[in-house]
Amino acid sequence: MPQPFHLAIPVDNLDAAEAFYGTVMGCEKGRSDTRWIDWNFFGHQLVTHCVDTMPAAPQHNGVDNHAVPVPHFGVVLSMNEWQALADRLQEAGTEFVIAPYIRFKGEPGEQATLFFLDPAGNALEFKAFKSMSQLFAV
Repeated sequence: MPQPFHLAIPVDNLDAAEAFYGTVMGCEKGRSDTRWIDWNFFGHQLVTHCVDTMPAAPQHNGVDNHAVPVPHFGVVLSMNEWQALADRLQEAGTEFVIAPYIRFKGEPGEQATLFFLDPAGNALEFKAFKSMSQLFAV
């Protein structure tokens, strides 16, 4: 298993971040204080830090005829986990930047992907591969 990563992201409303990451995303809450919350983000540590002013909104790059927000973060899930997350997000009424679909269909690196923004405007991507051997395929 790969080593867990640590990522700290800005949010402008800690209550909204708690509702989103805890309830919608289903992440387990860890340590917290008045200005930050640690989350178990699919086995990785995500820290939502409350800031007074959010950084600029993401820019976009074209990938597979879609406008991919940059910067973004997320994780690679199994296909079953990805589908369960996509279903949970759709049931929660999530507005997708890029709705769930299969990218690079029939090509090396074919993958299921979806993009959305958290309440603070941070872009997230979740993807899955039929075979993890395709993760770095060229």
